[in-house]
Amino acid sequence: MPKPEKTRAMKISVLSDGGWGTALALLLTANGHQVSLWGPFPDYVAEMRRCRENSRFLPGVPLPPTLELEADLATATAGRELLVLAAPSQYMRGLLEKLAALPPRRATPLVNVAKGIEVKSLKRMSELVAELLGPGRPYAVLSGPSHAEEVGRRVPTAVVAASTDPAVAATVQEAFMNPAFRVYTASDVTGVELGGALKNVLAIAAGICDGMGGGDNTKAALMTRGITELARLGKALGGRPQTFFGLSGIGDLIVTCTSRHSRNRHVGEELGKGRQLPEIQREMGLAVAEGVTTAESAFRLARQAAADTPIIDQVHAVLYAGKEPRQAMADLMARQAKPELPDDFLA
Repeated sequence: MPKPEKTRAMKISVLSDGGWGTALALLLTANGHQVSLWGPFPDYVAEMRRCRENSRFLPGVPLPPTLELEADLATATAGRELLVLAAPSQYMRGLLEKLAALPPRRATPLVNVAKGIEVKSLKRMSELVAELLGPGRPYAVLSGPSHAEEVGRRVPTAVVAASTDPAVAATVQEAFMNPAFRVYTASDVTGVELGGALKNVLAIAAGICDGMGGGDNTKAALMTRGITELARLGKALGGRPQTFFGLSGIGDLIVTCTSRHSRNRHVGEELGKGRQLPEIQREMGLAVAEGVTTAESAFRLARQAAADTPIIDQVHAVLYAGKEPRQAMADLMARQAKPELPDDFLA
């Protein structure tokens, strides 16, 4: 097998020290880049410096001495060639506001790796960037089947980097790609962002199936109809239907609906066992299941777009209207008979 070409070393900052941000900082460091990992809490950043481990969010994975750990955002972002936005989606606005308040600098390209939709505004992360940092900022979204617990340990996977600017997508591809992390490029930013966010809602549904003791057939049917639902809603919101059958759609859906690492599947499983959402979230502590808030965003977006989203609707009813999971499943199965796909589905 031919050796991959050596990646050009870059100065990169990963903004947010959660599990995903830490895993990507490790990956980029291994690729030979000069990487700074920023965290919002100075005391915890100091603890990571002492222990060389992110024990809260990625325990058991050592942080190499070459990985810089920084609590000052101005220092972390100064002179960088790439900024990785790794804050959870509901905290992204706060991070972008902090970036906007820094002294003006050149327009450093941004790579968003959060998978969610802001529930307050119903905006995707690229729309928040345009609102808070101005339109035209070089931007890409990186998404696909990529749990931090595996990426941090160099377990192979493939993802997609989408940007409206092919040069930005290619830069991200070059920066992140290595033998354990294959990166493809795309131009459908809307579709890739929606795929990464909306599949978390379906993962909650898959977890509910597991918690209720549903069979393999049940889960396979749910996932298959789920990806059709995502493509239908994604198309209504401006994405390309084909995107949802790629890595950021069906690829991420498969891993999130089946993995023991999936926080969203875990929330669904506990709901399926009869537990209540506040209790589940308290038990999870600092861990964030993006699908809980995305279910609200997706439900409202579907209403605005007049899109048919039966699975999202039932997950929303379980999370926010107190509906019993078994009744939600029964109502899905009792829906009116119809063809599997309309002839113009991928048009």
